[in-house]
Amino acid sequence: MDARPGFHQSLALLQKELLDMGESVKDLIFQSVESLAKLDEKEAQQVIKNDDLIDDYLTKIDELSLRLIALQQPMASDLRIIGTALKIAIDLERIADHAVDIAKITIRFAGEELVKPLETIPAMAEIAIEMLHESLISYTERDVHRAASLAEKDDRVDKLYSTVMQELMSMMSSDYNRNRQLTHLLLVAHFLERVADHTTNIGEGVIYMVTGKRKDLNV
Repeated sequence: MDARPGFHQSLALLQKELLDMGESVKDLIFQSVESLAKLDEKEAQQVIKNDDLIDDYLTKIDELSLRLIALQQPMASDLRIIGTALKIAIDLERIADHAVDIAKITIRFAGEELVKPLETIPAMAEIAIEMLHESLISYTERDVHRAASLAEKDDRVDKLYSTVMQELMSMMSSDYNRNRQLTHLLLVAHFLERVADHTTNIGEGVIYMVTGKRKDLNV
């Protein structure tokens, strides 16, 4: 018999809100890069608008976490679960901010054509989204090995980031407008690299939550 039904129900609600937030953030990253590839200003505007939903999730998770701590007297292991959820929510909110950053660049490109079709940047986004998906599963399943595997995927994103930098830098010329667009595309790649870093933070949080030990996945 469950000695603390109220606690476990509240914890389940907290985790559900976190997963829903994660799914919404995954959608924002995908939509932001898609809007850039298609130069779809309307879709970019929608990404910016939907960021408010992510902020609402963060507020709700913050309130649920504090309520659990204040009213349910969680044990040390429970505190790690609650604290990790809150930290994950903060990383998810920052990932959403990067999706907004990318969407704003799409809007800046309104009326232009891309200097080249996007190839490596969508590949970075695909891996970053996969990482985010895996990190959330590792949280719900308390899967330390799945969390640790994010380090290898982060390395792949870093390598693609280096490729993008070399490629775009080599295309710089004396054309101001061309260089301006290339510079913004470099920023997009940087934002996606940061998305991967935030996702490894989630993996690190899961490892600490399960084992009580800290492990750096972003080395």
